[in-house]
Amino acid sequence: MNHRSFGKDRIKISEVGLGCWQIGGNWSHVEEDVAQSILKTAVEAGVSFFDTADVYGGGRSEEIIGRFLKEVGMNDLFIATKIGRGEMYPDKYSKEGIRSGIEGSLSRLGVESLDLVQTHCVPMDVMRSGEIYEWLGDLVDEGKIKRIGASVETVEEANRLLENLDSLYSLQIIFNVFRQKPIREVFERAKARDVGIIARVPLASGVLSGRFTEKTTFGAEDHRNFNKDGAAFNVGETFAGVPFEKGIEFAQKIGTMKPASLSLTEMALRWILDFDAVSVVIPGATKIEQVKITA
Repeated sequence: MNHRSFGKDRIKISEVGLGCWQIGGNWSHVEEDVAQSILKTAVEAGVSFFDTADVYGGGRSEEIIGRFLKEVGMNDLFIATKIGRGEMYPDKYSKEGIRSGIEGSLSRLGVESLDLVQTHCVPMDVMRSGEIYEWLGDLVDEGKIKRIGASVETVEEANRLLENLDSLYSLQIIFNVFRQKPIREVFERAKARDVGIIARVPLASGVLSGRFTEKTTFGAEDHRNFNKDGAAFNVGETFAGVPFEKGIEFAQKIGTMKPASLSLTEMALRWILDFDAVSVVIPGATKIEQVKITA
C-alpha cells in the first residue's frame, strides 16, 4: 500500500481508504461479523484511512468502527467522520446541536478526540454563514476535534470553502472518470492551500467495477434504485449522476481500453490516484472480496 501526505500537517495515510457508508446499513445490511472482517481485511491490506458519518445507519457505522478500534487500537489508523445531516438538516443547525452530535461520535467511536470532522454536505447558506465552522473550531480548542474538513456536492461549494475558510483541512468530493470537473476548478487551489482531497464515489456506485449490466436490479432500500434521478439526495451520489444505462455503456468502452494487467476497478482507482492533488480515494465494500480487490 502506498501512502500520501494529507492536509496541512502532512500526516501520512494510505492512498486507498475505506468508505464505511455501506457497513452502516442504511441501504445495504452488512452483518456485524462481516463488517468486522471487512475492517480487519482492510487493515491487513495496509488501509489506514476510514471514512464514516454520524448518520450512517443511525450511528451504526461509527459503532462498528468503535468496536473494531477497541479490539485493535488506533495503531496509526485515521478515522474521519462527518456531521450536519440527520435531524439538523437543512435549517436546524445550532451550537448545542453540533456539540451534542460530536459528543455522540466520540462515544460511538470510543475515542477522546476525533481525527477529522467534516461538515456533511450542508446547504450553501450554512457554509456562507460560517457559524458551523466557528462551533467546530471551539471544539478543536477543547481538544474534542483535531481537524475540520468538508464533504461537498458541487465545485461551487468546494471553491467557496477554499476561498473563505482558513481552518479547512480537507475537502471530500465526488471524483471519478465520469466526474472530472474538479481537475480544472478545484485541484490547483486545494494544492496551493495544502487542503487534502478525499475522492468519494470512485467507482460510480459500482458501475466502474464492471460487475453490472443493463439488466442489473437493486433492492428497494438501495439508493441505486430510488435515487437514480436524485429523488432523495444529490444525484451525483448515485452512479456519479450519470444515467445507469449510459454508465454501463461507458464502463464497457473503458474496459476495452484498460491494460490487460488491471481490472476495471483497479483502472478506475488508478486513474484517480494519478492526480497528485488527491490524498486518498475511498471505495466502499459490503464483502471481504471487494476489499481485497480495491486495496
